Amino acid sequence: MAALTRGLVPRAVAAAVLLASALTAALAQPATAHSRGTSDFRGVNWADPRDNYAADQVVPTGLSTSDDYAATHAKAKRIVSGFQSVLGANTVRMPVNPSSVGTTWWSSYTGAIDAALARGMKVILSYWEANTAKDGKIDDVAAWNAMWDTIVGKYGKHSRVYFEPMNEPFGYGLDQWVTIGADWLAAHRHVPRGRVIVSGTGYNDNVTGVGAAPELQGTLLSLHFYGFWAAHTTEAEWKADLAARLGEYAYRTLIDEAGAPMTTGLNYGAWNGNIYTSYFAATTNTAREKRMGLVYWPGLRAGDAYSLLSQNADGTLTPNSATGLAQLRWGWGFGDEPPVNDDPPAPPGEVIRGVGSDRCVDVPGWSTANGTQLDLWDCNGGANQSWNHTTDGALMVYGNKCMEIGGDGVSPGSPVQINDCAGTPAQKWAVNADLTITNPATGLCLQATGAGTGNGTLIDVGQCAGTSHQQWRRS
Repeated sequence: MAALTRGLVPRAVAAAVLLASALTAALAQPATAHSRGTSDFRGVNWADPRDNYAADQVVPTGLSTSDDYAATHAKAKRIVSGFQSVLGANTVRMPVNPSSVGTTWWSSYTGAIDAALARGMKVILSYWEANTAKDGKIDDVAAWNAMWDTIVGKYGKHSRVYFEPMNEPFGYGLDQWVTIGADWLAAHRHVPRGRVIVSGTGYNDNVTGVGAAPELQGTLLSLHFYGFWAAHTTEAEWKADLAARLGEYAYRTLIDEAGAPMTTGLNYGAWNGNIYTSYFAATTNTAREKRMGLVYWPGLRAGDAYSLLSQNADGTLTPNSATGLAQLRWGWGFGDEPPVNDDPPAPPGEVIRGVGSDRCVDVPGWSTANGTQLDLWDCNGGANQSWNHTTDGALMVYGNKCMEIGGDGVSPGSPVQINDCAGTPAQKWAVNADLTITNPATGLCLQATGAGTGNGTLIDVGQCAGTSHQQWRRS
């Protein structure tokens, strides 16, 4: 880690100096979010449609590298206004990387940051590594340092800009990551520590180590928490999971990534019985109870089933899930009564469980895109695994997408995918007493490709052979 120290004194000495500086600064600064929790962060992530892991510029949904500062500012003003008016958000988390800072795009991208600040928003700027490595480490330390020098030089004195040195530093052990954080603080010692957000270890998934580090005293901490990390189906189980990741540091932690499928019809007013609705209930309820900030992933990202909002052709924003939005706002501290209802958590339907694999036919990534090939995944009762066998023989998911034979629609080995329901022969299925599911037009059987049994095994059709990879239970 010597390359990261920028010529600083050894860590043991630096720790003592930094701790003394932190204590002095803490006494000199006005009360920060620490004294009242972090609940004044009610936010959303604004993300690049390709994901924020990019080797080139990061460009949040709705923006374009072809726009100048004024055009970017105008577009961002409309989007940020939607975050405020539609959601009630007061915080936006935005990605940065060396390809985006100190470049031509930076001259425009600052228009989006400035538009959010002009609307009174808090802005969290977080570094994402490039997708070319994606090893949980800083790609180029010199470029990373130069990037932060530029960002802090421009926004270091702005009281509503917060700096997160790195998103998900899973490539580093605790001591390494604490050293990097301490070095960042020393290099930017004029930034109040209450405006620096230090990521938890791993995939930002635990803050107990960084919370205990004296070198990082006075900073905020960030935690990420997702429903696909476990298979709990009750709020209580998820709360216990989250509590262990927080330890005693909830008072200085904000959850700056947490999200769940918002485009698939899940009912987030049902707090138990489904992985994702129980997870989201636990996350939002914990945030409310412990007065923690919560920044949803993502507030806006084109093509992401987790996206809380969709952008219309005229640039306005529309919520993708009324119950999801209601539960998020409850977590933010709005309202006097929790938005609970008695409807089933997932849309009505049944799983299609492989006899040979004990895994379910799944729409990967909760995608709603036509042509998405189905696969096997651990059964979780989610909306992307809930299939209705309609009276006309279709197997419908999400209420409007049908299972169909892709490719030429008739040949063995053709992929099985989702598409808009059209009543075509390729979308007809017979559920048979011998546990096979066949396409009447071709006589082909639904099957796990290559007789595979693991997560991610693709689904296709083949000549019926009576083997277990072609047998399915619906329950």
